[in-house]
Amino acid sequence: MALKGKPCEKCNHIVEIRYRIQWDSSGKWYQVCLNCWQKVSQNNPQYRYGGTWKAKKKRS
Repeated sequence: MALKGKPCEKCNHIVEIRYRIQWDSSGKWYQVCLNCWQKVSQNNPQYRYGGTWKAKKKRS
């Protein structure tokens, strides 16, 4: 069975694990990949973590 990924809301790469975070003053939640998560969370006082989304296996 293949995993069904979704795009990162920052870089648009299809990933199987996304992280729900806030990184700006808008209060909007974003679903981002590991690379983007690490970049925007560094030394960012507005950063907030909100959970992890994992891809589910696609039924065939």
